[in-house]
Amino acid sequence: MPDLQFLCDLAAQLRVDSIRCSDAAQSGHPTSSMSAADLMATLFAGHLRYDFDHPDDPGNDHLIFSKGHASPLLYSLYKAAGAITDEELLTFRKRGSRLEGHPTPRLPWVDVATGSLGQGLPVGVGIALAGRLERLPYHVWVLCGDGELAEGSIWEAAEHAGDEGLANLCAIVDVNRLGQRGPTRHGWDTGAYARRLGAFGWHTIEIDGHDPGQIDYALADARNTRRRPTAILARTRKGEGVNEVENREGAHGKPLKNAARAIEELGGERGVTVRVSPAGGSRQPYRPEAGELKLPGYEVGEEESTREAFGAALAALGAARGDVVALDGEVADSVRTQAFAEAFPERFFECYIAEQQLVAAAVGLQVRGWVPYAATFSVFLTRAYDFIRMAAVSRADIRLVGSHAGVSIGEDGPSQMGLEDLAMMRAVHGSTVLYPCDANQTAALTAAMASLDGVVYLRTSRGPTPVVYGRDEQFPVGGSRTLRRSDGDRATVVAAGVTVHEALAAADELAAEGISVGVLDLYSVKPVDVAALVAAATTTGTLITVEDHRPEGGLGDAVLDAVCDLGPRVVKLAVRHMPGSATPAEQLAEAGIDRTAIVAAVKRLL
Repeated sequence: MPDLQFLCDLAAQLRVDSIRCSDAAQSGHPTSSMSAADLMATLFAGHLRYDFDHPDDPGNDHLIFSKGHASPLLYSLYKAAGAITDEELLTFRKRGSRLEGHPTPRLPWVDVATGSLGQGLPVGVGIALAGRLERLPYHVWVLCGDGELAEGSIWEAAEHAGDEGLANLCAIVDVNRLGQRGPTRHGWDTGAYARRLGAFGWHTIEIDGHDPGQIDYALADARNTRRRPTAILARTRKGEGVNEVENREGAHGKPLKNAARAIEELGGERGVTVRVSPAGGSRQPYRPEAGELKLPGYEVGEEESTREAFGAALAALGAARGDVVALDGEVADSVRTQAFAEAFPERFFECYIAEQQLVAAAVGLQVRGWVPYAATFSVFLTRAYDFIRMAAVSRADIRLVGSHAGVSIGEDGPSQMGLEDLAMMRAVHGSTVLYPCDANQTAALTAAMASLDGVVYLRTSRGPTPVVYGRDEQFPVGGSRTLRRSDGDRATVVAAGVTVHEALAAADELAAEGISVGVLDLYSVKPVDVAALVAAATTTGTLITVEDHRPEGGLGDAVLDAVCDLGPRVVKLAVRHMPGSATPAEQLAEAGIDRTAIVAAVKRLL
């Protein structure tokens, strides 16, 4: 155990530096940092295994500040460890600084962005799962606030970790009793949290979070515990060490009124440094061997669902790439990830009906260099949207697949229909949104997703659709396909997914009446093929968009964004009513997005 006086001096310095950087910024959360200073001082001095000069060392432990608002403490720890200078510490929250208000991977030692509470532990579960897969002994430490334990996502993570027996995961809960507006639900009742976590199979330790001896014992116990995760429930005082704010309401999220006096009360500035021990003797992570990619192929004219093609392509990709993993939200038989699960059970992660944990685990796995595909019904991804949004802030590379999209699913009704997913995913920073119309296109895009950065979304459909593209055709991201075009086109119909087939049928019906229209398959909804859309807009002057989606934010708006400066007519056919139960064909007709509706729209414009 490190010297007790050293630990006390280090903790005091962390409090002082948390006050100093928040005072320099005139904003921040120093009191939330001060409560956890003893916990983190002891972790850094005696238990964390990390090489700050080599943050990519596969043997490094992982530290996640789920209570991301305690960033002053994290940055003060980095200073004490020699990773940043005092000068950089005082750039906290300033424009251009790496030290943002809440941690992000702009810093090489930060795995994921936090600050939206309840996310660090679920992501930590994903990183811990990767450790088991890689056969490496690193540990995942997650600092949680007691207030965020009200989040449902925390308990999705708690159950998953307990069920998996993730002994390489430790949640350090800073039970400082006070949230933003007042006391937390359970106050200092650490037993309330212990009972809940214990019911999920966790090893729990209740301690005084300001006693270095107790902290040291608990951290050592956590690393040595086998077959279950550990939660250290540490009773602390918010604003510890400064009478003006210690255990007082109304001091959350603001600098101290008299920083100089507070620093003096803590004993003044110190020059304490801490040597964090590296992992030592690191092995390379296990990766299965790679093979040749043999995507499934389908004959033009046959019918197959895009969800079926996705499942077959994912299994083929798993055979070709040992870094590909799949995650399921207890719908593997429907979204067709079951084939991957049967072929590669070690790389398949069942998250059950817990979509927040599904996305969080994908984020955690990609931290370790895995290539995750997380699949569920498109409509259920709405539950995980904050995790998707934060994945973009984390610069995470994840692949999300939403099946059973739109009214075309048929009789299941509106609760099962993803009608907002394209808008939701298009709004994510740096995202890619793909919506294939046939099996060969789906297979090609499934494989292409593996090499894309950021949040990538593939929308698949439930029912079978005709194959219109040949085997081995390529579909670049940001591209489109012109399926009908002539010099006499009166309008261009822009479609994606199931509506491509309705557009083709409508074009054939109109051609029989002597009316020529173009058909553009805009399978890449983000980024869109601006050049193709501009060409269509300038040659025909009229674009008709058809989508199995709400009119807001989907395909039609993507087209409008691309051509609005040119001033063409853009007519959006989309789902504007509240659907009920009906057959797929009846649903498309009632929504006004089938071939009959397209024909009628063209004729109205002529």
